[in-house]
Amino acid sequence: MIKDIFDLIEKEKKRQDENIELIASENFVSENVLKATGSILTNKYSEGYPAIRKSGNEGRYYGGCQYVDEIEEKCCELWRKVFNTDYHVNVQPHCGSSANFAAYFSVLNPGDTILSMSLNNGAHLTHGSPVSFSGKLFNMVFYEVDQNGFIDMEDVKRKALEFKPKLILAGASAYSRTIHFDKFSKIAKQVNAYFMVDMAHIAGLIAVSEHPTPFGYADLITTTTHKTLRGPRGGMIFCKNELAKKVDSAIFPFSQGGPLQHVIAGKAVAAEECLLPSYKEYIHQVVVNCKAMSDEFIKMGYSVVTGGTDNHLFLLDLTHKGITGIECQEMLDSHHITLNKNCIPNETRSPKVASGVRIGTAAMTTKGYKEKDFIEVAHKIDKYIDEYMKDKK
Repeated sequence: MIKDIFDLIEKEKKRQDENIELIASENFVSENVLKATGSILTNKYSEGYPAIRKSGNEGRYYGGCQYVDEIEEKCCELWRKVFNTDYHVNVQPHCGSSANFAAYFSVLNPGDTILSMSLNNGAHLTHGSPVSFSGKLFNMVFYEVDQNGFIDMEDVKRKALEFKPKLILAGASAYSRTIHFDKFSKIAKQVNAYFMVDMAHIAGLIAVSEHPTPFGYADLITTTTHKTLRGPRGGMIFCKNELAKKVDSAIFPFSQGGPLQHVIAGKAVAAEECLLPSYKEYIHQVVVNCKAMSDEFIKMGYSVVTGGTDNHLFLLDLTHKGITGIECQEMLDSHHITLNKNCIPNETRSPKVASGVRIGTAAMTTKGYKEKDFIEVAHKIDKYIDEYMKDKK
């Protein structure tokens, strides 16, 4: 049976090696990140926080933590350098969703009101979906995008004044334009709300100034460590220092037990890689590649939500093409091109079907793709869609 598992791992490796990977939330980690994440640190239990931490929650519940204490503190130090911030950081969240869960509960109680982007317009499940803990435990109200697909800041202000949320959330999983954190912060202050940013998708861009930073504006900032940061799968929470004890307590003991020290080591290695000049060049290429591919689809007559992109992803509205998002996803997968179905603004189909697809350039840029390569892929996708529609008729 063990051989079966390793055979399947090899098959997945072959798929990753051979497919064109366009899922915006995926990337390929370095050998060093793999080595750290697959290390003997997986054997160590370390509930609590390093004894040298100053948040008021210091101390482990197990012995033998002297080395993992150093690793975790080094990880925190490196990520503060990456984002050039003095914010407190907790690197223990197992994923972005658990980071959001803890961030909410560090300052909110069940039933409190959160103002977030609506899901059909690009938000994540943990931003208020009725099937998520966020939608079940909090009173969610939503701001919308305008007729061009851009965040409607007037709607944000109107909803904030009307509903008086305790927390305003900015960030998305399928939004291709710049998010103006300064404007959100100003509105949050007007209604005395906490301001939280989920920067999971754009964290890599923020790290190298390809997108405006939320640091200095947001009270709480969550992120994943994979996606554009190119680290292991996991999460982090940054916060203003006065919230440090509340955030740490919301992770442990409230919502998690023992941290994954092998993943924290992988996060630390990824942070070191983000500090290299080559990483800044990489992220710039991600953005350039995304614009080139998006522009090529527009030239071919496709509808791109918002008419373009400022970051690492964009959405194709396939409504006028006669193919649904799920059809496109499954058809392209048969041609070794991997992307995902996605709702579009004013979506008329269910999320399981969707009218669009989301395309990201981070993963294939890691593999060395440049503008011409993504333009070539755009034409392949167009060709396969045309062939599919002809066969369908």
